Parts: sequence; structure tokens; C-alpha cells
Amino acid sequence: MELPKTYNPKEVEDKVYKLWKKSGFLNPDKLPKRHKKPYTIVIPPPNITGKLHMGHALNATIQDILIRQKRMQGYKTLWLPGTDHAGIATQNVVEKALKKQGKSRFDLGREAFIEKIWEWKKEYGDIILGQFEKLGASCDWSRTRFTMDKEYKQAVQQAFLHYFEKGWIYQGERVINWCPRCATSLSDLELEYKEEKGKLYFIKYKISEHSSVINDHSSMDNQFIVVATTRPETMLGDTAVAVNPKDERYKNLVGKKVILPLVNKEIPIIADRLIDIEFGTGAVKITPAHSLQDQEIGAKHKLETIKVIGKRGEMTDNVPLPYRGLKIIQAREKVAEDLQNQGMIEKIEDYTHQVPKCYRCNSTVELIPSLQWFLKMKELAKTAQDPVEKGKIIFHPKNFEKPYLDWLKNIKDWCISRQIWWGHRLPVWQCQKTVNSEQRTANPEAVNSFGANIEQGYFVSAKKPIKCPICGKCKPKQVNDVLDTWFSSALWPFATLRWPDEKSNDKGSDLETFYPTDVLSTARDIVNLWVTRMIFSGQEFMQQIPFKDVYIHSTILTKDGKRMSKSLGTGIDPISLIEKYGADATRFGIAYQIMGGQDIKFSEDNIAMGKKFCNKTWNASRFILMNNPKPINANSNKLTQIKDLTQADKKILKQLDKTIKSVNKDLENFLFGKATHTLYNFFWHDFCDTYIEASKKQNEKQKKNGEKVLIYVLLNFLKLLHPFAPFITEEIYSKLPLKNKEKYLMIEKWPNR
Repeated sequence: MELPKTYNPKEVEDKVYKLWKKSGFLNPDKLPKRHKKPYTIVIPPPNITGKLHMGHALNATIQDILIRQKRMQGYKTLWLPGTDHAGIATQNVVEKALKKQGKSRFDLGREAFIEKIWEWKKEYGDIILGQFEKLGASCDWSRTRFTMDKEYKQAVQQAFLHYFEKGWIYQGERVINWCPRCATSLSDLELEYKEEKGKLYFIKYKISEHSSVINDHSSMDNQFIVVATTRPETMLGDTAVAVNPKDERYKNLVGKKVILPLVNKEIPIIADRLIDIEFGTGAVKITPAHSLQDQEIGAKHKLETIKVIGKRGEMTDNVPLPYRGLKIIQAREKVAEDLQNQGMIEKIEDYTHQVPKCYRCNSTVELIPSLQWFLKMKELAKTAQDPVEKGKIIFHPKNFEKPYLDWLKNIKDWCISRQIWWGHRLPVWQCQKTVNSEQRTANPEAVNSFGANIEQGYFVSAKKPIKCPICGKCKPKQVNDVLDTWFSSALWPFATLRWPDEKSNDKGSDLETFYPTDVLSTARDIVNLWVTRMIFSGQEFMQQIPFKDVYIHSTILTKDGKRMSKSLGTGIDPISLIEKYGADATRFGIAYQIMGGQDIKFSEDNIAMGKKFCNKTWNASRFILMNNPKPINANSNKLTQIKDLTQADKKILKQLDKTIKSVNKDLENFLFGKATHTLYNFFWHDFCDTYIEASKKQNEKQKKNGEKVLIYVLLNFLKLLHPFAPFITEEIYSKLPLKNKEKYLMIEKWPNR
């Protein structure tokens, strides 16, 4: 059967993908009987706000290479797809759409706004999954999951109840990251630090008249101690000035007091080892309400906490009257001006520093005290450490293990609550009656069955209670907070397999068959956000690690080594590359650039090279088939036993064996780029340039064996290439003259040596 003269990916790719879907072989349950041992990958769920970007294309290519190879090796492969509800990101997208109509979510109310988001999700939420199909991803679409599915909600509630009953979830006030624009808390891991040019203010704090100290150091005189800060507006909430106990300059001042400028009250000078002697003058202001380090110092020294910045990014009523209600920048300017007028600023210097930004809206993140819900991490951190330290879970490259473990050793309790509307609402209910503690415990059995904090007047229940178990009278209200998006995605490897459905652990169920999964391929920037949490969640709820190998893929950068950015116009749309070059060329060109743990400085030249390679594969295959060779056994290795093989025949068969061994070893060690280079060099140089050219000069007797060798080598090469370039290889395979031929190359037997 002949191939058309030229390869047209647009004609082949859609046709072939439809055949794969129709075959049922994307579903592990419909694979041939020889596929017995399960092999599972769960896709890192992309946000429903997103479209395919180069990071997605890279990771999807990696996962598909692994899945297709294992499928051909006879594994019962499940590549489970799905999407994440992406709380803050999705809410922002819908709010922006409403803003264009002159409305806000508050105009609609919570229920109507949530309905709007579901409408948006229905229209746009699965676009990215269709784009994965364009790339050739062989996912089992029948098992597609979404983190807000009804069954998934059950899993999230079960996890929350489990932690609450163990006493690991609590409500408390502490300094947290707050985005004034999104009006919600954020974790440290959801911040992006950006370099900004600002000012460093050197402010003079007058030593109290009650403190008789003489020190002629340049940073102070007989009357003042000078502190340096980039945030003069927060000084209105200062409750101490701190120095390092090893700093000889200030040894005689520790224990004395200063007058806080503009507020005109006395605050102490304290010593603490956390103070950096090298910063500014070595003396710093302590504002426990608006700094994590200051909060720690404040707790240690029992300092007062004064909140001077509110949730809308405005100064609170706890500051002197002239500053109340001002936006932060306005307050900074006025405080600096007033200090200048009072002669309390020694100097102002230009200063470049890293400023925390909201990872979604790019607003400057503030540190403020807030009543939030937390998950205790002490025991869970140990659970996440052990399997990595004992080698049960292996990172590839291995150098990612150390930062993973270091983060766990210094972990803080996880703030799991968010002040938005879209997401998994906390299954926490608030008693509406103001009653004393005796009345609250009037029905202890009911309270215990729900799990409650009597003093704070709340209880936990997955279902809406008919009557309040605390007071027995009111209609309790559910708290407004939703869970951090990562709380739900932490359950992804097993919640997607129907946990905690009562039948999920039955023999033959998805959970029993496909958990634990085998490999997780993901990006480095979510190792702590996601990977860590999946590891402790898997062991906490399933008593098994969620995966054995964690592959941290490269980051695709611009050609000059910078992060790609849509807003700066430096992002590249993989779909446009597929339209221009074809999916196989795009995949091959991406894989070709994956070299170890190095980041990829993306060059479209490699995609163009991939297209040339696909054309070379097509043309060489067409040449071989034009001679109408007789069918050979598709899975026979007896060619090496044929008599009268030429030296060229023997050499190419030997080189094929070497290539098979090399590719197998490389894929086993997640060396995708190395395997791609091996395939390129073997086919282009050894097979096409050398062997095919030599075959043209064979005599009639030699050509009979030569035809068999050509088909045999081509067949095995197509098998090896299939995970990297699935469309073109499937199409060429369909034309090969083979005995015992499978219906599709995707289920052919993988070459092993």
C-alpha cells in the first residue's frame, strides 16, 4: 500500500485521533487481554481558566511518551485527565466579565454568582482538554474529572472532617498574606516576588527622658536611635525597636524606651537574634501585626499587636486621625512628609527590593492579622518526609529532594481558608444564638456527634443541619470561607478514582486497580504547593504513597532565557505551532530540547527540525513501500538468522538493537531528550543516509533479504518513535505489509532487547 507523495498532518491527525477514540484503547478496560498490570498517571489538572501553553505542551508530551510506551509494553495504562476549579483565578475571570457589564459579584449575590461561574465553566472550562487532544494526548476521556464534581466534593468534605476530628484543624488569628484586590488570604507559596525600586527611610526615634544613655555612634546621638524601613506607614503600629544582642553599638540601650514618632507613645528597645546587624543601622522597628518575623518576635517578647492596615489596603482606626482611611501609598507619603516636617528623618536612600505580589492579580500583598482556618502540619510533614528519605519516592532529577525536605523541616501550619465565593465551602456551621456556655452544652451528645468548638460557637457537618446542635434553637449558618484550591487538589491521585465512595475499595474498582499511581510529572514551582500535599494526603487517607517517581520537568523560557509572559507578548501558543508544523513535529521538537534538568531556551527552529524529520520519516517509508515488499511477521526476531545477509544488513540490525537498548534505558531514566536524539541520529544517518542508500545497490538475490530488513527496521523504528510522534507513525503503520498485524500501532508490542 502506497503513501501519498507528501505528508499533510492536517489530513492525518484528526482522522487518526478519531480512530483511537473509536477503538476504545484509550480506556484501559478495553485494551487487549495481554494488558494486565496497571500503570497509572494522573494529569496535573490545568485550571479551567487556561488554554494550552508551552509548559502544558511539554508536560503532556512527557506523560504521553510514558503512557504510550507502557501501553505497547502490555500494561493496563490509565492516563486520567481532568481540570481544577482554580478558585481565585476563575473568580477573577468571571468578575472581569461582570465588570464590563457594570456589575460586581455583590450585585448578583453569592448563589447567582456561583451559577454564573458554572455557566462560564460549561462554555469555556474544557477548552484546554480539547487542545490536549490536538497534541495527541492519549488520555482516557471517559474518566475525566473536575475538582468541583459532586463526588469530588464528597472527598473534600471527608478529608476536612477527618482532619477536624483528629484535632488538626483549628481557627485562629495570626498574620497572613492578604491580597487587597482579591480580598482573600494567600499562602506563602502563592506569592510572586518582583523587584521594585523604592526608598529606604532612616527614621529617628527619640530616646525617652526616662532613659539616660550616651552613645556617640553615627547612627544615633544622645537623643535618638535611628531605624531603617521601606514601609514608614507601618510605624504607626510599632510596639518596639529591636537590635541584635551581639551588636555592641546598642548594648547599653536594650531595656530602655523610645518615643514612637507621630503616635507619641513609649515603646521598648529589645534584643533579638533574628535582627540582621547588616541591614540599615542594625536597629529595626517591630510591627507584630504586619510582619511574620515581627509577629514571631512580638510573641516571644509579649508585645502588643496593633493592626494599622485593613483588608481593603487602607489605614485603620487604630492610627492617628490624619492617617485614617488613607490608601497605603497615600499613608506612606503623608507619614514621610510629616516626619520630615518634624525633623525625624535622618536620610532617605534609593532602595531596590523584592515585593510580594498576588500570583493572580499582581497586586502588592499585605501582611495583616486575620481570623483564619489552619491545618496543623507537624505530623503531616513527617509523613511527607519519610518516603522520600527512605527512597520509596524518588525525584528526577534527584537534586529536587533537598529543597523538598528542607521546606518540610521548616514548615508552618497551613492556612486553608480563602475569602472568596468560588470553591469548596468549609463544612463549618456557626451557631446564631448568643448563649452562655452552660446552654451551649445542654445537648452534649448532639454536639459530640457533630464535632464542635463550644467556646467559639461553631460545629462541623458535611450535611446542612436541621437544628443547631449547640443551642438547639437557631438555624445555623455555614461560614462563608472556601478552602484553598490546593486542599482539594491534594486529594487528586485517589479522589479521581472515586474515593471515598463505599464501593471504591472493592476488588476490581478503579481505586483498587489503579492506586497508587506510578509517575507524577510536574513543574518545580508547585513541588511544595502540590506534590508535598499529595504525598501526605495519600498516606493519611490511603495508607500508601500516591506515586513512586516524581519527574520535575524543565521550564520553557524565551530564546534569551526569560520567563514567557502573555502580558509581555513573549508567550508562545502551542496550538499555533501545531497549525503551522503539525502535532508530531511540535512534540518531537519539544522532546528534542529536554536535556536533563536544564531549562529550555525555546527555539522554533527545533519545531521546524521536527517537521523535517517527520517528512524524512514519511518519504523514507514511502520509498520502502513503493517496491511492494512481501509481508513479514510483525513481531519476529528471526531476521538475524537468515543466511546470506550482507554486511550492510547485519550492521543496520546491530545498530537497531543498540538503538532499542539505548531508548529503553533512556526512558527508564526519564532522559527524554537523549532518547529523541538517539532516534533522530539512527533513522536519519544510519538507516536513511547509509542503509537505504546501500540497499539501492543490492543485486536481485540480496534485495529479497534487503526488503525484509527494510520493513523490519522500519517497523521497529516506528514502534520506538510512536510515543514521540504518534500520528505519523500510526498512519505509516497502517500501510505496512505485515503478518499478525495489530489493528493499531498504539497497541503493538514494544521492542525489547
